[in-house]
Amino acid sequence: MADDASEEKTEDPTQKKLDDAHKRGDVAKSQEVNTWFMMAGGTLVLSTFAGSIGGGLENPMRNLIENSWMISTDGHGLLALTKTLLYVTMGAIGIPLLMLTIAAIAGNILQHRLVFSAESLKPKFSKISPMEGAKRVFGKQAWANFAKGLFKVIALGVVMVAVLWPERDRLDAMIHFDIHSVVSTTLSLTVKLMGAVVAMLALVAIADFFFQYRQWFEKQKMSLQEIKEEHKQSEGDPHIKGKLRQLRQQRMRQRMMAAVPDASVVITNPTHYSVALSYKSGMAAPVCVAKGVDEVAFRIREVAKQHDVPIVENVPLARALYATVKIDEEIPVEHYQAVAEVIGYVMRLKRSPFSR
Repeated sequence: MADDASEEKTEDPTQKKLDDAHKRGDVAKSQEVNTWFMMAGGTLVLSTFAGSIGGGLENPMRNLIENSWMISTDGHGLLALTKTLLYVTMGAIGIPLLMLTIAAIAGNILQHRLVFSAESLKPKFSKISPMEGAKRVFGKQAWANFAKGLFKVIALGVVMVAVLWPERDRLDAMIHFDIHSVVSTTLSLTVKLMGAVVAMLALVAIADFFFQYRQWFEKQKMSLQEIKEEHKQSEGDPHIKGKLRQLRQQRMRQRMMAAVPDASVVITNPTHYSVALSYKSGMAAPVCVAKGVDEVAFRIREVAKQHDVPIVENVPLARALYATVKIDEEIPVEHYQAVAEVIGYVMRLKRSPFSR
């Protein structure tokens, strides 16, 4: 029962899980938002640039037709004509196309950060699995898409009727209009209709975005076991960290013991603490080369005896040095005088004719 509960994806996804999903290209995305931006961009382009696009194409095309008898039909002439038409067309529609491109990109950026991933191109068995296919056809997403499509068809019909029905008399009279009036009226009604459609699609896009985000967020949820495994990967396995810490302590102890024979003095509290100090002429202050408590302290004293390193018993100084100084660091200023007395005593002892 506990295992089953831990496998239930009931926990909110961690930031690492969300970042990994983004790297794979798995992001919350509503196609309706993109559609809305494209429709809104198209409406803006049509209402703003329709005249300039028409004017930019009308004169070159008129000249082409009027002077068609002068066009060279050989390969070089046709190539030059094609280039001219391409330049004219791009000059007329270049800015509107750029605006539509910006609208398409904005529709994605608004929903999520830009993502570049080839994960979706990799072959997956789930894409050809009949079971997975059935889930896609009869799943919650499929029913949501069906309901959304049905609503859009009905809403679009209502919008078209609401916009065009009051203009029915004007539409009937268009058969008597000249071509310029027909174009102007058609453009006006088209922009008005597209504006209404954009307003309707805004509601669909907002609702669909929240639905898609909720579906995506639910898919990213994690089980307790997954959170534990992720924590192990990010923080490190406690057992491995313990072994690494043990190895580091062992190496540090070996290095300390190797430095004890070169120490100038070992200051001890005979039952617990040992601190080995090294001092040579020219040094600013003595340096701690080894320290330890209990078993390590006893081992430091044993090594010191084997190599004739002086051992001085000073209970308060041994405890104070052990608590305040680190390996390979100079002793603190407040202990200068006490340590100087000990080292002076050791030096006098070495100069004594009765010393070993």
